[in-house]
Amino acid sequence: MKSDLPAHLAAPDADVIDGLLPSLAWLGSGLLGAPLQVAESGGGPRARRAIVTREQVLLSRQALQDAAAPAGALCRATVAHAVAHLLYSPLQQPARLLKPMSQMVVSAIEDARVERQLARRYPGVTAWFLDHLAPVPEAGNFSFEALLARMDRALADPAHADDNHWVNKARRLFEETQMRHGLDDAQAFRAIASILANDLGQMRVRFDPQHHVVPAPYRDDHSILWQHDDNEQDEQQAIAAPRSAPARAAAAPPAPTDGTQDVQPQAEVELSRTLHAEWHHRLALWRRDWCTVIEKLPALVPAPLTRAQPAVHHSFSPVSLHRVRRLSRRQRLRRQWEGEDIDLNAAIEVLVDRRLDLQPEPRLFMRPGRETGTSRILVLLDLSESTNDPSGARGASLLDVEKQAAFLLAEAALHTQDRVAIHGFNSNTRAEVSYYRLLGWDDPLDGAARERLASVPARHSTRLGAALRQATSHLQAQPGRHRGLLVVTDGAPSDVDVFEPDYLVEDARMAVQQAHRAGIRTFCLAVDPAAGGYVRRIFGWRDHGIAADPSHLPVQLQRAYVRLAAG
Repeated sequence: MKSDLPAHLAAPDADVIDGLLPSLAWLGSGLLGAPLQVAESGGGPRARRAIVTREQVLLSRQALQDAAAPAGALCRATVAHAVAHLLYSPLQQPARLLKPMSQMVVSAIEDARVERQLARRYPGVTAWFLDHLAPVPEAGNFSFEALLARMDRALADPAHADDNHWVNKARRLFEETQMRHGLDDAQAFRAIASILANDLGQMRVRFDPQHHVVPAPYRDDHSILWQHDDNEQDEQQAIAAPRSAPARAAAAPPAPTDGTQDVQPQAEVELSRTLHAEWHHRLALWRRDWCTVIEKLPALVPAPLTRAQPAVHHSFSPVSLHRVRRLSRRQRLRRQWEGEDIDLNAAIEVLVDRRLDLQPEPRLFMRPGRETGTSRILVLLDLSESTNDPSGARGASLLDVEKQAAFLLAEAALHTQDRVAIHGFNSNTRAEVSYYRLLGWDDPLDGAARERLASVPARHSTRLGAALRQATSHLQAQPGRHRGLLVVTDGAPSDVDVFEPDYLVEDARMAVQQAHRAGIRTFCLAVDPAAGGYVRRIFGWRDHGIAADPSHLPVQLQRAYVRLAAG
């Protein structure tokens, strides 16, 4: 469809703008099929984009002046876009359910969805939108606004080619969702927007909600889509602020507790750097000295680990843990390298592993005897940025729950013959895999240990394979035969310099096989209801557990420990 405005409207003066508004109102009413007012919003710093309500579209004076030539084409596209929202979008959704960056990605996907729906009814509006999309940013610009502008162009123009992995993923998911669910299913498109927003978080793309402007000049400010509380702006600032320990350490030091002197936070201490290989599954190639693992001690922040809530603490009973540990010392030793009889359970598991194309466990025999010596168990905590998210347990983050569960496990192990160490990891590309040594096997569980565990930050990504190899090297240096690695994570391996979804999963699977060949048993406890696929591939079908509810993590961590300690 086409709307021709008089030629004299090309002059951007007040009379021309006053004449433009009625024409835009007629256009909007015709597209909407109901009366729609178009008025001037009065300008101001917040009026850089149109504001849409259920009855009118508000344009700033500056926007009207910029759009007065030629023939109000920009304002025409703005009105058409506003009508698309009024016709097809779910309006006034609760905004507090999403983080600010997720809210903006959902809004951008919704823009593309409703524009396509309007184009099915009025095919001519497609050209209006394409003509006024934001210019394609420079190739080296990876800001949030630049990626959003590139995604807008890719979703609106099928002929446009983009070399960015995230943009192409957005286009693929959008087209697949349209084919499966159609354009009318807004919730299906919101789901893919959540996936894309999570990817941006893993890529550590910065988002400033206070200065963000929708890239396409004809699109509105999305206020029609969301229901905002009065205090939501302060809440969004709090959510957008970094929550890692270094950020708190960089702030003003806390007030002294004894009234005598201030306690200044210390800096992180680098202990060593180690190069590890990484497996490329598509090339079937080991990349030698590919990852740099940096062992550290965390920057100490004077905020000791608080005691767990009673409900959590009682779940770790030292007496019950000791009893289970003693019962596990069987007279008939299973899963031995050599022996008089075949261990039928182990033989069955080998057949299952071969069917699943997994590395079989070579210990197939049984022999009489009694296990002696202590077990050395290393608890490896995922310290990626996503563990800062609330766990739902009294407002604590998943990171807090991980720390409490690991420390209580170490306390409970003091009543047994075994020893527990606690390490943690995160990654910032292959060049910086941070590996934190929080508690050694022979370290006392004193205030210093609590302080180290409480101070360690959660940030960056999850390059699991490199961390597993570093943990394996520590376990290999420990005496005894009973050595186990207990991994606690909340998501699949990922990093910002890896775009192939299976790459780090396959590398972690190879790292687990290397640990098995070194005589180290591994077990993964995933705090992720959807973890079944990737943890089974990495650790095998029997050596993993899933804690769908973070509050169950302490009890399941105890059970996993007993399994590893029993050999």
